[in-house]
Amino acid sequence: MKQIYVGNLPYRSSEEEVRELFAQFGEVSSVKLITDRETGRPRGFGFVEMEDESALEAIEALDGKEFDGRVLKVNEARPREPRPRREFN
Repeated sequence: MKQIYVGNLPYRSSEEEVRELFAQFGEVSSVKLITDRETGRPRGFGFVEMEDESALEAIEALDGKEFDGRVLKVNEARPREPRPRREFN
């Protein structure tokens, strides 16, 4: 399984719309659109999980492609970097 980063999504995009977009290239295991913790509003990016071969095909086809008026940024997701712990006094 590969995790795909999808950036510059229209804020009104739904997980179902993103799933349909990627399903053209193979079975989509999961879609997660990221929202702001405080406001709950979409942040314009998310992650899609697919089988390796389908994922590579989707990345190749969709990176730089227009979706609902915005040009998508699509690539293989990098592992999340550890965040420094914040200490409260």
